[in-house]
Amino acid sequence: MKRGRADLRWLLLALAAIAATTPGPAPAEVAAPAAVPAAGGDRQATEAAVKAAFVFKFGEYVEWPPEHFPAADTPLRIGVFANDEVAGELERIVAGRTMAGHPVQVYRLQRGDRVDDLQLLYVGARGEEGDGLLAAAGDGVLTVTDAPGAVPRGSVINFVVVDARVRFDVALRTAEQRHLRISSRLLAVARNVSGRR
Repeated sequence: MKRGRADLRWLLLALAAIAATTPGPAPAEVAAPAAVPAAGGDRQATEAAVKAAFVFKFGEYVEWPPEHFPAADTPLRIGVFANDEVAGELERIVAGRTMAGHPVQVYRLQRGDRVDDLQLLYVGARGEEGDGLLAAAGDGVLTVTDAPGAVPRGSVINFVVVDARVRFDVALRTAEQRHLRISSRLLAVARNVSGRR
């Protein structure tokens, strides 16, 4: 779990590269927090790319319980609910790559799908269905959301856009309850960290 400044620089460079290769106008500045352009559809595509890049890199800064990876080739499974743009970007990013040393599989979730066999769950919508998925996510599932007020409802990491920049908040108590360890390097770039001792 020990990561250096080089890893954080890699994250920033990865976000910049993704934003630069996304169709449409490039943001003037990409950093953690990552800037997104203001133009309608292009903004949504770029914002999805930035969020997908964050989700991918979050895995490098989280330590899961060992029983979630019984073998070295056990895949890290990411489920995405209610955000096809982020799912598509994640599929593109993870192709042929590993996360925390494991092959990565991305699943587009539908209503009623199981989430207890995932390691990472991204919920891109607020409402009963999203809240139900958060409640069903159990031990060892890193939950990442994109909805106001999601942290008190069971999210470990929640995206927020502040001044046209993608930021994120972290709920350490929820992470600990799920037996997840989050690197201090990731916490250092979070907008807000709740449950810090």
